[in-house]
Amino acid sequence: MAASVRARLMATRRVGAGASRELAACPTLDGALSLLGSSSYAGRLAGKSDLRAAERAVHETVLWQLRVIAGWLPASGTALARGAAGAFEIENIMALANQLAGGEKAPDPYHLGALATAWLRVQSARSNEELAAILSATAWGDVGGAGMGALRDALTVTWMRRLAVVAPAARPWCGAVCVLLAARILAVDSVASPEMVRRLLRPVIGRSWESTKSIAEFTSSLPPSLRAAVRDIASPEELWRAEARVHAAVERDGFQLLRGPMPGPDVVLGAIAVLFTDGWRVRAALTAAAAGAGLSEVLDEAA
Repeated sequence: MAASVRARLMATRRVGAGASRELAACPTLDGALSLLGSSSYAGRLAGKSDLRAAERAVHETVLWQLRVIAGWLPASGTALARGAAGAFEIENIMALANQLAGGEKAPDPYHLGALATAWLRVQSARSNEELAAILSATAWGDVGGAGMGALRDALTVTWMRRLAVVAPAARPWCGAVCVLLAARILAVDSVASPEMVRRLLRPVIGRSWESTKSIAEFTSSLPPSLRAAVRDIASPEELWRAEARVHAAVERDGFQLLRGPMPGPDVVLGAIAVLFTDGWRVRAALTAAAAGAGLSEVLDEAA
């Protein structure tokens, strides 16, 4: 009961679609940031003046909101919160993997606390081989050894599948994310997807898509219940539209769960979905403002 009340309350503090479009219309990033001065993001945005730092602050705010909700959950709800927090653990893992591969130094990790699945062990890895070995002994499973892009893909599919197990109401989101990921592999990537990623995708979207040669063939190969994610998408250049629509669909589902008559995990999941989507909207709006675009096609598509 207490967690549901708290989750509903936090969801009411979202910036929302309309205000996000106002942010996007600002001619400068500073102008957009000033409009967020009384929002739930304000504390972490204070003093930020560049887009990358602002995006990080928005992410950190969403994680803080998740940790607050988790603090009100009974012990039986920990798996739900930890499942949702997988999104942030992926970012920690990818930043470390990039550093170990000779890329830029990883930023300070997101502080997951009790919501971490494997980070306390993974952060000590001294090579990507060691990182993969550590992950293989955790709930993330065997997701390493095939390059940075494949690692993110494998972690993303694993995350969504885990979330769908602990929160059945999230199964449509898992399907949609897996469809988008497979569509990108088919239509955008210049190399064949590793068997590891295809193996992780198969329980969700099957394997017929693997032999398709176009977006149209890909869509037809999917189970009918999953085709909506790429409805009316005719070319790789339009996949961003599909991604925006999936975010909007997750938000709509979240609102519906929030309106459930009884408190419980579905209400909490609904709040998490709404807060995660709000963070995505705000980041998209800030990107548009930083570019001086005056609008955001991404947000318009997700309207």
